[in-house]
Amino acid sequence: MQDQQAIELTVVMPCLNEADTLATCIRKAWKGMGEANVVGEVVVADNGSTDGSIQIAQSEGARIVHVPRKGYGYALQAGISSAKGKYVLMGDADDSYDFLEIPKFIEKLRQGHQLVQGCRLPSGGGTVAKGAMPFSHRWFGNPMFSLMVRKMYWSPIHDVYCGMRGFTREFYARNTPVAGGMEFATEMIIRASLHGEDTAEVPITLHPDGRKAHAPHLRTMRDGWRTLRFFMLRSPRYLFFRPGVVIALVGLMFMLAGSFNWTVGPMTFDLHTMLVGALAFLLGVQAMQFGVFAKLLAIAEGFSPEDTRLSRWLSSITLERGLLLGGGAALIGLTCIGVPSYQWASGGFSSLDYGVAMRWVIPGVVLVAAGVQCMLGRCFAGALELLAERSLNMGAAPTEPEAPLQAAVTTTPAAPIRKAA
Repeated sequence: MQDQQAIELTVVMPCLNEADTLATCIRKAWKGMGEANVVGEVVVADNGSTDGSIQIAQSEGARIVHVPRKGYGYALQAGISSAKGKYVLMGDADDSYDFLEIPKFIEKLRQGHQLVQGCRLPSGGGTVAKGAMPFSHRWFGNPMFSLMVRKMYWSPIHDVYCGMRGFTREFYARNTPVAGGMEFATEMIIRASLHGEDTAEVPITLHPDGRKAHAPHLRTMRDGWRTLRFFMLRSPRYLFFRPGVVIALVGLMFMLAGSFNWTVGPMTFDLHTMLVGALAFLLGVQAMQFGVFAKLLAIAEGFSPEDTRLSRWLSSITLERGLLLGGGAALIGLTCIGVPSYQWASGGFSSLDYGVAMRWVIPGVVLVAAGVQCMLGRCFAGALELLAERSLNMGAAPTEPEAPLQAAVTTTPAAPIRKAA
């Protein structure tokens, strides 16, 4: 057996009952590596196959990684973690991806790109063979998610869902996805974009699924929703902060309009407008706070790099200043509430002119609530800052590719390393 350092490429295939197509995929992988003059290995990350896929993989010279935890992402995590090659190429074992196209990926990786993404869609030069992709996936799902990842994360990728891609082990160590489902591949691209990784794209052809024994594992609605949910939860600026700013400004405008009893044409803004505006303002403030919390949490877990604008803002509004600002707002609010309360007490607790009193009470309640939110929120943000700082300091040290997840997977004895002719 050749030395481990001699392995240039590891081809990882997630597998769950792929007996129909697995042998074909492995053979194509060996041939593709041979055409690229690559010394490599094939790793089949098996997710509990019962149809003979394991025996087929062994007979074709692949190394098996047994992954008990179900999920496309978990299978890939285990397979990639066990890789011995300098580069890793992942692709499905259903014969929809042609592993004879390996040379395209190797060429880009050898040029120094950290992530080389395949593109099946014509927008990126790819080709979708007849019957290879459902109509909704081709014209709606994939283009929509690809556009979102380009606009929200500034990624150059045109086919975010393509499961055939190559990358360096160092890249994976810096950007290890944690998703256990189909969103694993999407998370990898988002991480690469956020961290400014050198990314390239190569056109490939998607072929019809070659399996006959069972339907594809992908479920349109389930996996589409999981991807959309992942996008939004990982985008605090779009999910929380920006909508929060808009809602708070609209609420403030409504409060002012009601407070001064503005009339615009046939419309008159009064106390009911103030109440709705107060609700909108408080919801907007909460949304903005959640945006800050989510961003700090993303930095703490290594998903997002440090945000210099957020750091400057938090440095200017220290914990002490946040407490003073929030406390001051709450004190002003209590004063506003105290004005009609004093009038009420002075009149022997008789009836008040609610048209006047509520114009003091509503802003007062809003200021008290917003002030207390500010104080509590700044304290919580401070705790998340410490967590994020600790994570960034730990990440400052040079990282090594992850070791195999020994507690989660077991492997068969390695197959001989090949250099196909």
